[in-house]
Amino acid sequence: MNEIKLTDSEKDLMEILWEKEKAFMKEILDIYPEPKPATTTVATLLKRMQNKDLVGYTLYGNSREYYPKVAKGEYFKEEMTSMIDRFFNSSVTQFASFFTKNAELSQSQLKELREIIDKQIDE
Repeated sequence: MNEIKLTDSEKDLMEILWEKEKAFMKEILDIYPEPKPATTTVATLLKRMQNKDLVGYTLYGNSREYYPKVAKGEYFKEEMTSMIDRFFNSSVTQFASFFTKNAELSQSQLKELREIIDKQIDE
């Protein structure tokens, strides 16, 4: 997957599609909190996301049922990889060091992270 850059508005819309898996425009608009965006705004976002190959649709008469073409986990992995590349010179070790020092993790959270890492080492 190529590096994907989503605006905050696009991310909000993708969250809806990831949650619903597929939805018509009316369903998407119903999920948005108040104040709801205009239908034309959502249509523009969907079109941009189709151009980025993130969203597809199935046509039923004049209605389109939209669906995500990229899984949330895949998107998140790309975002994390991009951030680590940009801010930590592609070093996961530097990222982990920064994260554990600055995230104000509790002792139990640090132990949980250690268990996750130990499990990955043992596999």
